[in-house]
This record gives sequence, structure tokens and C-alpha cells, in this order.
Amino acid sequence: MKYKTGFVYSPYYLEHNTGHHPENPKRLQSIIKELKEKKIFEKLLHIDPYKATEQDISLAHDTDYAKEVWKKCVQKISNIDVDTVICEESYNVALMAVGGVMRGVDAVAGGEVENVFCAVRPPGHHAEKACGMGFCLFNNIAIGARYAQKKYGLKKILIVDWDAHHGNGTQNIFYSDPSVLYFSIHQFPHYPGTGKKEETGTGEGKGFTVNVPVNAGISEEDFLKKFSEELIPHAKKFKPDLFMISAGFDSHFEDFLASLPLTDKGFAMMTEIVKNLAKESCNGKIVSVLEGGYNLKALARAAALHIEILMQ
Repeated sequence: MKYKTGFVYSPYYLEHNTGHHPENPKRLQSIIKELKEKKIFEKLLHIDPYKATEQDISLAHDTDYAKEVWKKCVQKISNIDVDTVICEESYNVALMAVGGVMRGVDAVAGGEVENVFCAVRPPGHHAEKACGMGFCLFNNIAIGARYAQKKYGLKKILIVDWDAHHGNGTQNIFYSDPSVLYFSIHQFPHYPGTGKKEETGTGEGKGFTVNVPVNAGISEEDFLKKFSEELIPHAKKFKPDLFMISAGFDSHFEDFLASLPLTDKGFAMMTEIVKNLAKESCNGKIVSVLEGGYNLKALARAAALHIEILMQ
């Protein structure tokens, strides 16, 4: 049987023990439960992640940054910043999260599947070159993009970030790079305070960062209109070899860490838009990576619908 959509997951991701923090193991458990209840789980190609190396981490981070995270974990330090909880096992789990996205890239670039959803944690898009923050240790999607370029020669990658919070880390890593177009729609002003429309890149990367800040309380109709009107022309002009999605589901109206309007259907519509653009540009190649989403029921429903649209 030929599967269209892959699903990267490991129970090891639950070992990043954050206690009662909003970013906790129940997030992945709720997604798995929903996929099983909707009979989607068995229709996916199940892909085991592998553990990334420190060399892999240095594709997007400063060379000694991985060692700093490792030291904090072995010293049993409980936080890397005020928001970001770690435990002794977090370093190894974070390496497996990065490896999960790399394995997702392998599956799509190698033709095993057309697209893939990487149900990984800890999330990644706030992690900058030299520091983790905002629940993130390593920038999973940024490392995955660099890996796709290095191993598979995919020259142009478009990262679509619809997490409610701006992906300052992804922007930071690719800000001067014209080979990666970073597109983010996010609540502004809101954590982490970056992502103004005027932030468009620097040097050769000027114009390859596209920020679409929206106000809390925007209607879903206006949100989706901005998403499509901004993304479609940029994507058609850029013509990427691979689409990657920072799939944060905290833009859902039921989420308690943001004030955005999306319903389950809104995520389905954004998925359709990206899917159609990917079909036109790169034979449907999409690597979607879990970022935020903290209302467990809303997260599970929206993620399952996102995956269901990818499978069609």
C-alpha cells in the first residue's frame, strides 16, 4: 500500500517532563487519541524518528549551543528561561525532535510519502542561533530546512508559520538568507514582541522574510483573507522546492495563550491553500511540524483535521 502522508512520532517525546506547564506530554497524547478515534491513525505511514547529532544542531545554531543545553540538563537545572522548563532527559528528547523532522524530510524528499506531519516536542520556532526560549530548545524546522538543502539539494524552501506567536528564532536564523522564504502570520503585539511588517530581512535576504501581524480580535474571515492574499503571491514568485509548516494550533479561538479566531475549519482552509501551492510548485512536498497549541481538545481536533486534509 502506498501512503500519501507520513506521521513522525515516538513515545520518547513524552519524556520531556515539564510538569503542569502548558507545553506538556498530554499535548501529543491528545493528538494520538483523536487520530485513533477518527480512524486516521492506521491510514498514515508511521515513521520512527532518529536522534540528531550535535553536528546536525550546528546546521542552524552556534556550534557550542547544544553543549550548553546538555550541561543544563545534566546539572538538573529546571529552566533555561522563565518560560522554558527542562528536565534531565530534555536534551536527548530535543535531539530526537530535531531528528524527527529530519526523518520527515527524508521521507518526503526520498519519495516515501508526498507529505508528512511531525508530532514532535519540545517545539522549536522560538529557538534562536544561540539561545532557546518560549518553550523551545532547538529550532526543529530550521535545522530540517538546512538538512533538506544540504542532503537533498533542495535549493529553495518556504516555511509557513501560522502559530499564534511569531517565530523569532526561525526569522533570526534565516534573516539574511534568500534561499529560505519565511512567512509568518501571528498575533501582534504579543509574545515574543518581534514580527513587525517592516521586518523583511537584511542583505541578500531582504524581502525573504514576510511578516503578517494581526490584532487580537480579528475575525476568522479577515485572518484567512490576509493569509491567502499575502502568502499566495509570495509563494508563486518564490517557487520553492519544499514547503515546511510551523503548525502551531494556538491560533485556535479556544486556546488560552493567544486571542486569535481560528476554528478547526480555518486550519483546514490554510492547509488546503498550502497544499495547492505545493502541488503547483514542488509536486506536493510538505513537511509539517508541530509547534504550539495548548487547549488539548482544540489542538487534537485541529491537528487531526490538518492531517486529514494532507491525506486527501
